[in-house]
Amino acid sequence: MRHRRLGRKLGRNPNHQRALLRSLASALFLTERDAEFDPNPPKVKGRITTTISKAKEVRPLVEKCITIAKKSLLAEEEARNHGTSAERNSDQWKSWRQSPKWSAWAAAIAPAVAGRRRCLQLLGDKAAVRALFDEVAERFANRPGGYTRIVRLAKPRLGDAGTRAMLEFVGVRDRVVQRSQKPAFDDAPADKPAKAPTDKPAKRKPAKAGAAK
Repeated sequence: MRHRRLGRKLGRNPNHQRALLRSLASALFLTERDAEFDPNPPKVKGRITTTISKAKEVRPLVEKCITIAKKSLLAEEEARNHGTSAERNSDQWKSWRQSPKWSAWAAAIAPAVAGRRRCLQLLGDKAAVRALFDEVAERFANRPGGYTRIVRLAKPRLGDAGTRAMLEFVGVRDRVVQRSQKPAFDDAPADKPAKAPTDKPAKRKPAKAGAAK
């Protein structure tokens, strides 16, 4: 029995499981790359199609990488305050390199460098890490969590009829909920006039059978 053992084996040994999750997460981030001159561009940006079990298993890894990248963006913004726009190895750059500003810049940029190295350790793909930090992280800078969604597909996979699903980033193809509005009757008819009283005598109800006279 697998009591208190989280995760899915997916029919693979542990090394193969980690390789599979890295490949799926990298494939999702690589769909956001600039593929203008790529011979094999992604069909839809920010979306991959896989089985429902694999999508549920790789989703925590994807969101963890995005959270690390978001924290690194804050460090990069802080480092810009101490950086320089001079060309590398120029006289102005060499003077900045010897000044205390470089020490402040190095201390501020250190968490960002550590975040990139950590994502590279998790994904194992430099191009995917570059797309994560340049394209994806900035998009979710103000979102507290929940960066992806899983959409189950009705058509199963050919061959073994496995349940397929789409794993995609939120915020691009979100459904807009439109609530119905109460109709306004501007041209409503006026109130009907009250009926005039009549002098007709009131009708008497017939007496019930067997009533006392």
